[in-house]
Amino acid sequence: MEKIGMEMVVEEIFSRLPAKAVDRFKILSKYFRKELSTHNFELKHSRRAGNSLKKKLLSLKYESIVVDDIIGGNLELDTSKTITFPYDIHPSYLRIISSFNGLLLVCNERILCELMLWNPTTGRYKLISDDYFNHRFDRNSDTGGMYFDQFDDLKVLHIKCCRNVGTARVYSRRLDSWRKIDFLKDSKLASSSYSWSPATYCGKTIYFMVSNYWFPPGERNIITFDVISESFSVLCFPERMEVNPCQGHFLSISNNLHVIVVGRAVELKADLYKLEHDDWVKVFSFDNPHILDYQARMQRTNIIQDKKWLITSIWGDFVEVDLCNEAFNYLQHVDNYNGPKGALFIETTVSPFEYRL
Repeated sequence: MEKIGMEMVVEEIFSRLPAKAVDRFKILSKYFRKELSTHNFELKHSRRAGNSLKKKLLSLKYESIVVDDIIGGNLELDTSKTITFPYDIHPSYLRIISSFNGLLLVCNERILCELMLWNPTTGRYKLISDDYFNHRFDRNSDTGGMYFDQFDDLKVLHIKCCRNVGTARVYSRRLDSWRKIDFLKDSKLASSSYSWSPATYCGKTIYFMVSNYWFPPGERNIITFDVISESFSVLCFPERMEVNPCQGHFLSISNNLHVIVVGRAVELKADLYKLEHDDWVKVFSFDNPHILDYQARMQRTNIIQDKKWLITSIWGDFVEVDLCNEAFNYLQHVDNYNGPKGALFIETTVSPFEYRL
């Protein structure tokens, strides 16, 4: 052990351990607590966990919170376990806004807009709302995301669209405070006619799909947020991907941004596109897209199950597609996906709190 050195043990051995095992080592001594709580260790551990084909799926049922293993993109039905939220909130009031590096950004819809950072692996959580959040959360008009800035500070982006006015604020884990940032100038996208998707983080950028579900029906825009400059920009939906009405759903696969486009021309269609050099390239078309009825959707989760994928739309439809072998092998590398009942996450030691010894 003296020849190997404790630094090597921490860097190369502890970073490969399950998050719960690392958490137990932290109580052994101040040394372990310090070394295993540094930002560098959290990043190394989360990168190793993120590169694995094993993920976790957290599903918000009406009466319970269920966690399943996702291995190679497929749901392992015999791994289900029920967990409890550490704060006294009924699961029916919880909404997952974003998933990032093992943390979930969660909203308690019962008490106005109460935001929390939660690590479901370690059970630690932190309330991050302040007196600014004095209105109820609107799942179409409120959204957010998480990221690390260039100084390795964990940040939370929150967007609120109310009465045709859009506001953006950023929370700093290090400073434990919020600050307002510039939003899109004179943007019609803040009106009640538009629906904002959850955030998808990929390549130092957070992406949102913003869709108009009133008039003109089916209009879509891609909103990007650069996490370094903390600035917004608007991208139009590519014309060659236009199918009216249609819905785009972002996901990250092997650290590359993708979008599933569901639309109806003569019949229902569903295609997967990949962003390459600022252009969208079609990867494949899904087989047999069809809308699930209410009873069928209650029996499904939001990820691959029995070689079927579930997609949501802003109109409330749940679209299920069959996966051929090519599609199944491709989608098993999905990094991040938010669906109708929950989100994927990885088991990490990342804390909602800024570490201080």
